Amino acid sequence: MIKQLQSLLKLPECAIDGCLIISPENRRYFTSFESSDGYLLVSRNRAVFITDSRYIEAAQKKAADCEVVLQSSNITQLSDIFSEMGVKKIGIEASRMTVCVLEMLKEKLSGFEFVTDDSLDTYISSLRSVKNYTEVEYIKSAQRIAERALEHALSFIRPGVTEKEIQLELDFYMLKNGAEALSFETIAVAGKNSSMPHGVPSEYKVKNGDFITMDFGAVVNGYHSDMTRTVALGNATDEMKTVYETVLKAQKAGIEAIKDGVKCSDADKAARDVIKNAGYGEYFGHGFGHGVGAEIHEYPSLSPRSESTLRSGNIVTSEPGIYIPEKFGVRIEDMIFVTDSGNENLTCAPKELIIL
Repeated sequence: MIKQLQSLLKLPECAIDGCLIISPENRRYFTSFESSDGYLLVSRNRAVFITDSRYIEAAQKKAADCEVVLQSSNITQLSDIFSEMGVKKIGIEASRMTVCVLEMLKEKLSGFEFVTDDSLDTYISSLRSVKNYTEVEYIKSAQRIAERALEHALSFIRPGVTEKEIQLELDFYMLKNGAEALSFETIAVAGKNSSMPHGVPSEYKVKNGDFITMDFGAVVNGYHSDMTRTVALGNATDEMKTVYETVLKAQKAGIEAIKDGVKCSDADKAARDVIKNAGYGEYFGHGFGHGVGAEIHEYPSLSPRSESTLRSGNIVTSEPGIYIPEKFGVRIEDMIFVTDSGNENLTCAPKELIIL
């Protein structure tokens, strides 16, 4: 990964000759080493990871494609290393670095020019959006854990259990069975609460006739999975079945549109038009999907306003929904891998309506 970043720096049109990476997500992405603190300095021909005594031994064994240096108490250590590298113009993660940190760096590293536009962020986002074989396999492994957690949760759900209990069953199963972390705070909402796309699990006790929406994921080797399933408990009304089938039809239409070279907004439109034509357009407010990888939300975004284009190697979610206030909501979500010839659905869980 670092070598790809160095290739950018070697381009004649590149406005920077060095990078300073400080965000935990990008440090891990480029070095394959997780830490809560540290600096990654990259020039055209050299990469140095600076970390403190808590991580130095592990980093020396595990950090990839970079030198590992013990962090000193003096921030001018960065100045010394960048000077050794011959760096004069430093690109930063403008969307991730705070103003406070930037001002401190400018003061302590006064002999350098900091390039604070979004060019480095844009490049890293584009780089991260195209997954290699190893990254895809990590995401598949995370998804398999989530799918087994769903099977477990479906055997647990019955009238009288609370949303929080369903959430905890999903979380505990994933963490006990191979997940290093949860992709995000698990959503488990039922009945009227399911009309809130990002509702917070409560003490509400599920009952027959409820829709139950579960949105969750696992992390494996730093890579996230993301899936949503909506099930009915006991029975479902004709209206509930109609809404569910509309969402499923929309999702299938959106997935069909996901291909290399397709505008993200067009994939969103393919799904959104199904919901709009069925008369539920006002009840689908969020985007059709988003990239997934080292973070749960990555480039590209699949929404009506997106200006991005899908590329082979992207992994994106497909998650249309209909949310009727004070009644119920339905969302179905899979992860889709964009290939040269179309796409591959990485989610194996059934998505026809399940009535428990």
